[in-house]
Amino acid sequence: MLNRLGRGLIFIAGSVVGGLALAFLIVAMRPDLLREAPGKAPATAFPAAPVASVPAPARVTYAAAVQRAAPAVVNVYTARLVTERVAPSLGELFGDYMPRYRQRIERSLGSGVIVDPAGHIVTNHHVIANADSVRVQLADGRVADAHVVGRDPDTDLAVLKIDLSPLPVADFGRSDLLKVGDVVLAIGNPVGLSQTVTHGIVSATSRQQLGIAPLEDFIQTDAPINFGNSGGALIDSSGMLIGINTAIVAKNIGVEGIGFAIPVNMVRGVMDEIIAHGRVIRGWIGIIPEDLSQEQAEQQRLAQSGVVIGNLYVGSPAQRAGLLPGDMLLAIDGITPHSAQDALGRIAGHKPGTTTRVRALRGGRTFEVQAQVGERPRSP
Repeated sequence: MLNRLGRGLIFIAGSVVGGLALAFLIVAMRPDLLREAPGKAPATAFPAAPVASVPAPARVTYAAAVQRAAPAVVNVYTARLVTERVAPSLGELFGDYMPRYRQRIERSLGSGVIVDPAGHIVTNHHVIANADSVRVQLADGRVADAHVVGRDPDTDLAVLKIDLSPLPVADFGRSDLLKVGDVVLAIGNPVGLSQTVTHGIVSATSRQQLGIAPLEDFIQTDAPINFGNSGGALIDSSGMLIGINTAIVAKNIGVEGIGFAIPVNMVRGVMDEIIAHGRVIRGWIGIIPEDLSQEQAEQQRLAQSGVVIGNLYVGSPAQRAGLLPGDMLLAIDGITPHSAQDALGRIAGHKPGTTTRVRALRGGRTFEVQAQVGERPRSP
């Protein structure tokens, strides 16, 4: 009995092994038999959850704006010959000493923006001040000598000209439409890295009395501006020129994110005057206005803060009209100046030979005079 049972188990085991071997052989020869039938879902322990289609996030890029504006931004390289006195040696200090001098070439760099097909380039005055030679390199690699058409130290602007063609030209926007929070990009030649683009926002508009230039009305931005960016383009998110990068503040003490640009509306007026006359012709009556704080007004027993005439030039139109130091300026042509810079700017906007109406306060009495406008003396 046991022998028959053992032989039966051996037969069953052999059959199973033979069946598995046959199945393995069939699969090896026909692997397609393991594929699912068309249209039949695979058998799984749990049904798969439906996959929702997620739209790709919108790509934020300013590449089109940069491609539109960058070709018109140039590198400006200047050089000047500097003569300096050589310090005496220790032996010369105790004998006859003949002063000795040596000369060296001092180089600097900045940026500029091509503003018309004739080859005029706007940059900062401080970029080319005292330069003996100025060279310009375009974004496409071309290089040319540039000559200075004119300068305007009052706004820290200058116009150069190169003789190349064809030239890419910047598209002018409108800086008066800028709002705090608008996206802006700075393009220039920081530390010699040409065609560098940085990004930020408009932090403030109409910044004045920073001590950068006599006539100020700056755009403040946190777009990084570094040495070499001066004179370069500040553009909006569509690639329109809305300012000329000019200065950074207090970077030597670790302050970051405070840069300034001259608004393009001011640039346009200065540029047109320089191209037409070689200089900017501005109105002047000879006053030196100062801002008067509320505390200073109370000390002088005045009811309000404002702008006061700190001094004036002898023989100037203001003096001939009867104005005196200490007079508070209430209005210029009917508009109240909100700062000393604003008062100078309003007078500067008059053409020489015209008149301006000045309403002032003196000793508690309000009076009005008319002053003949002359031409503002040029800054050195």
